Amino acid sequence: MKLLLQISRWIDAMTEHVGRTIYWLVLIAVLVSSVNASVRKLFDMSSNAFLELQWYLFSAIFLLGAGYALLKQEHVRIDVIYGKFSKRIQIWIDILGTLLFLMPMALLILWHSWPIFVNALLSNEQSSSAGGLVVWPVRLLLPAGFVLLIVQAVSELIKRVAFLKGLIPDPSEKPQRMTPEEELAAEIKARAAGAKS
Repeated sequence: MKLLLQISRWIDAMTEHVGRTIYWLVLIAVLVSSVNASVRKLFDMSSNAFLELQWYLFSAIFLLGAGYALLKQEHVRIDVIYGKFSKRIQIWIDILGTLLFLMPMALLILWHSWPIFVNALLSNEQSSSAGGLVVWPVRLLLPAGFVLLIVQAVSELIKRVAFLKGLIPDPSEKPQRMTPEEELAAEIKARAAGAKS
């Protein structure tokens, strides 16, 4: 189990790195969108390439970020019934949900999206819009995103089994983060206490 937990930590670190990189894609998407809107308003011009680049960036953020959202426990949950169970039953629900729903769905989408990407790559598929972009990079995002989601799901399974064996603390527990306002209040309080001493 120690080896599996080490693999899980490696997967989590990789997913964290991918997630932090995706933050930059959000900034790039905002900048591209702003430039495109400004050029359209100021010069009454538009570019299909810029419009498609916005779509590509949004796709990358959404698809490549799915594993990161799973790592951070940010996927939508319906806690009407789930929250009433004990922690062990909740962990079993997570395990069964991952094995019976998430993994089959992700593997099925991966299976069906790979040939679409390969066909687009081999045919050098181009956008049907005038001045549009090459299509195969965005077609690659679908299988890549689901590979990242599957790999992170494996890590989550490892952590939940380890929790059931008593080897690690609850992996589904979100760390309590302070809001920026709480951080500022804590810093002011610490400075005030430091000034008094």
